[in-house]
Amino acid sequence: MAGTSEETDKKDCSVFLAWQDAGLVLSTTSNEACKLFDAVLTQYATWTNNESLGGIDGCLSKLKAADPNFTMGHVIANGLELIGTGRTVRLDRELDSAVRAMVALSKSQPLTERERLHVSALDVFARGQLPKACDLWEQILQSHPTDLLALKFSHDTYFYLGYQRQMRDSVARVYPFWTRDVPLSSYVKGYYSFGLVETNLFERAEKVAHEALAINQTDAWSVHTIAHVNEMKAEVEKGLKFMKETEKNWKSSDMLACHNYWHWALYYIEKGEYEAALTIYDQHIAPVCLASGSILDIVDNCSMLYRLHLEGVKLGDRWNDLLGVTKKHTKDHILLFNDVHYLMSFLGAKDHKTTEELLTTLQELAKAPHEDHQLSLAPHLGLPLCQAFVEFENGNCDKAVDLLYPIRYELVQVGGSDAQRDVFSLLLIHAALNSKSKAKRNLARCLLHERDLLRPKSPMTERLIRKAAAVHSMA
Repeated sequence: MAGTSEETDKKDCSVFLAWQDAGLVLSTTSNEACKLFDAVLTQYATWTNNESLGGIDGCLSKLKAADPNFTMGHVIANGLELIGTGRTVRLDRELDSAVRAMVALSKSQPLTERERLHVSALDVFARGQLPKACDLWEQILQSHPTDLLALKFSHDTYFYLGYQRQMRDSVARVYPFWTRDVPLSSYVKGYYSFGLVETNLFERAEKVAHEALAINQTDAWSVHTIAHVNEMKAEVEKGLKFMKETEKNWKSSDMLACHNYWHWALYYIEKGEYEAALTIYDQHIAPVCLASGSILDIVDNCSMLYRLHLEGVKLGDRWNDLLGVTKKHTKDHILLFNDVHYLMSFLGAKDHKTTEELLTTLQELAKAPHEDHQLSLAPHLGLPLCQAFVEFENGNCDKAVDLLYPIRYELVQVGGSDAQRDVFSLLLIHAALNSKSKAKRNLARCLLHERDLLRPKSPMTERLIRKAAAVHSMA
C-alpha cells in the first residue's frame, strides 16, 4: 500500500512539478487545477476545442471547481473573455465583477512576481489600456521567455492595436528559447510567421510556416499565415491549390476553420467567381458564425459580404440573417475594428435605427477624455471610418472619399491584418470610381496603379482598372 501511495503522490504532483521545472511556478496546491490550466492554455494556443476534455469552457468550469482560489485560473478565464472582445467590462457587470475579484484575490495571496504581473496586465487591459498590458506581458517574457500565456496574450493584443512590428519582434525575442523539446514550440513558429507576413517579409514568413507544418500539419494558424502570403501577393491559383490540399488538416480547428475558409473564399472573389465564394460562405462561414457568435467569425462574415456587395453581387437575405448576431454588439465599442464590421451588417440589412445607434453611442463615448486606448482613436479614426461607409451607402461618394483618404495610412491603428483592412482600401477605390468629381476619379486611377504594383497580376485590380478606363472615357 505504501508503494502504491508513493506512486500516486508522484503522479498527482507531475503537472505541478512540470510547470515548476519550467520556471513557471503556479501558486496552487491542486495538481488537478494545474492540469486543467495546462489544458485550457493548450487549446487557446492551438486554436482548438478539445471536446474529449469538454472544450475550453468545460475545462474552465472544472478548473474553478478544482481550486476556486487559484489566481492563474482566474487570469486565464478572464483573459480569454477579454481577448475574445465579445464582452466589455464597461457594460457587462458579471465580467467587471470577475476582474475585480481576481485583483482582490491576488492581493490576499503570496504569489510570484510573474503571477502578479499577469493580474496587473489583465487589470489594465480591462480598462482599455492595451499598450500598457503589452508592456507588462513583455516584462514577464524578459524573465520567463517560455510563458506561453504572456506570449499569446501579447501577440493577440498587438494585433488588435495594429502594432505589426511589435507583434513580430515580441516572438523573435523569445524564439531561441522555444526549442523542439519545449511543448507547443512548433506553434510559436506559427505566431512568428504571422508577424513576418504582417511586416511584408513574405518569403521568410512562408518558410517558417512550412517549418511549423512539417512538425504538425494540423497547425491551422500556420496554414493561415500561408493563406495571407498568397492573398497579399495575389497568387490566387497557388492559394486555392494550397487550401484544397490542406483542408482535411485544418477544418477540425473549430476556432480558426471559419477564418481559413474566409481566406479561401477571398481567392474566388479576387477571380470574380462569386458563386464559388458564396458556396463557401453558405456552407462553411455563415453556419459557424450563426452558431458560435464569436467575434472573429462575425468579422469574417461582415467583411466577406461587404466585399461581394462592392463587387455588385446580390446577397439575398444573408445580411438580415447576420443581423441576428451583430445587433447585440451595437453598444460594445471594445475595438473600432469590430465596430466598423458590425456597421457593415447594419448598412447591408438597411437597419437605419441600429446604424444610428452605433454611431451615436460611439460619438458619446468619444467626447470625453479617458484611458481607453481604442476610444481615444475614435474622434479622428473610428468615426470618420464609420461615417465613410454610411456616406458611400447613401450615395455620397465624394464625401466618403473626403473622409477616408486623409486617414488611409493611419487605419492600421484600428487593428486587424493587412488582408482584413483591405476592405477599407477597396471602399476608397469604389467611392472614388463612382465620384462625380473628375479629380476623385483620377485619384481612383492613381490608387489602382499603386495597387497593381503591390499585387502584380491581381484579377480584381485588372477588373477595376478596366472600369476606371471606361469611366474616364465616358467623362
